[in-house]
Order: sequence, then structure tokens, then C-alpha cells
Amino acid sequence: MFTGLIEEVGKITSIRELDGKRRITIEASKTPKDLKMGDSVAVSGVCLTAVDIRPNSFGADLARETWERTSLSRITEGALVNLELPMKADGRFGGHIVQGHVDGTGRFLGLELIPGAKDFWLKIELPSELAKYVVYKGSIAVEGISLTVAKLEANVVTIAIIPHTCTMTNLESLKPGDPINIETDIVAKYLEKWLHRDEQSTPLNAEELVRQGF
Repeated sequence: MFTGLIEEVGKITSIRELDGKRRITIEASKTPKDLKMGDSVAVSGVCLTAVDIRPNSFGADLARETWERTSLSRITEGALVNLELPMKADGRFGGHIVQGHVDGTGRFLGLELIPGAKDFWLKIELPSELAKYVVYKGSIAVEGISLTVAKLEANVVTIAIIPHTCTMTNLESLKPGDPINIETDIVAKYLEKWLHRDEQSTPLNAEELVRQGF
């Protein structure tokens, strides 16, 4: 489990085919020192398994589905990615529950300076299947970053971004039109399943009802 509080920005140094998968190598100064073979690490919100760990880099293998369903499909060598290690059992919960299971991608519309302020408006267009889980003032993970929805108009989400978040993440490296990883709030997904539980259950036939004593 992650919290969406980015610890470091890494840089992709290589992408290569390996046994039908893609292996990415990420250069970073702090994260590799806290990893061991097989550890989980969130890379721009995608939970991956660390391999080939070196003093200043580590690798991660991407299955075809991961490559196609996440924003990692747009990366090239030199791209910046957000890094977060799993939350420690005795750690402080500072963000929100982030699983590292990306629901899909949104489209980056822009990062605009708010007039008369030092903060920014981040605007993202979401597909309908994700927008239904997003609510005003609700939590959302964007490229692995725990953020709060400030405005919701149809499928366009607006989020207020402070300068520190820009400095500590890859947001300023994004270009309009880029796909970006989205993980919606897990509570919303469980609530939807609970509300539709009757539709998802199989009705009992007459014989089964009699057997159960009805």
C-alpha cells in the first residue's frame, strides 16, 4: 500500500525488450538504497517489482497489459517518473490509500498558473468509466500523487497544485495531450459494488429456495 506522497523523481535511462516484456531502468539517488530484490515500488503510480538493483538505479519489468494500460506506454529514455516506496506499518498516513493499481489513463490538459497566486491549476480529462468515481473534494491519485479534486465539470477534473508539488514530482515535464495514470478512490469502487450487490448475485431457483427452507 502507498500513500501518494512522492519521495523522489527518477529518470528512465533505458527501455528494452526482455523475454516478451519490457524492462525499464530508472536512475535515482535515494530509492535504490532502500530497495532489495523483489521489493514493491510505485513508479508514477504503478506498483512494480524492483530487479537489478544498483547503487543509483533499479530495473522493473512491465507486462504487456501494464505497458498498454498505463502512461508508461508514452515514456522514452530521459522521461521523469514519480517514485514512492510502500508505506511502513509504523509510518504516518499523510496522503490517502493508494494501491498502485492504476484504473486507467486520463489526458493531461495543462498546468496553468493561477492569476495573482503562486499555485497552479492542473486540468485532466477523464474517460467516463473513471469520472463516475470522482467527486468534488474527493481523493484521486494522478501519476501516483495524492491530490484533492477542486472542481469537476463533466469529465474534466481541476486540481489545485502548490509549488512544492510541482518541484517534487514530474508534473512540469508533462505536455498537453499526454496520457497520465489515474487511480480513483478505492472507497468509491467498493461503494458502487455494494450498491449493486443485488444485480451481481445470482437469483436462487425454486428448487434451491425449497432446499434452504423458504
